[in-house]
Amino acid sequence: MVHVRVLVIGSGGREHAIVRALRSDPAVTALHAAPGNPGIAELAQVHQVTAANPADVTRLAKALNTDLVVIGPEAPLVAGVADALRADGRAAFGPDAAAARIEGSKAFAKEIMAEAGIPTASSGSPPRKPRLTTPWRPSARHTW
Repeated sequence: MVHVRVLVIGSGGREHAIVRALRSDPAVTALHAAPGNPGIAELAQVHQVTAANPADVTRLAKALNTDLVVIGPEAPLVAGVADALRADGRAAFGPDAAAARIEGSKAFAKEIMAEAGIPTASSGSPPRKPRLTTPWRPSARHTW
């Protein structure tokens, strides 16, 4: 029988669902999550780590001797966590940083779609509002 040690990166509902599914797989003999949340902690051993820090996640995966790291959120993917894990010889479920950029940057995704001729709604970034130089205070004439 195959024995797999898995680390799930993230703390949201998506990662909770992944942990629940992995928990029911008889091949998964050790299940860890980082940073996790209280619901995930009921199903897996949780560890404190900065999820978007490739070196921290790689150190944890190495310390746990994991066979597979599943990365849920886009921020760690864009930060290159999957790249760092693969460079360390670890299996990682998630795209590399270059591919994750399409999810992490909507402007970049729109550029790619436009260059490829993929129909998409028009978009733009709103102009930045100037910051107030003095704090706003209600005038004496307001009666609220």
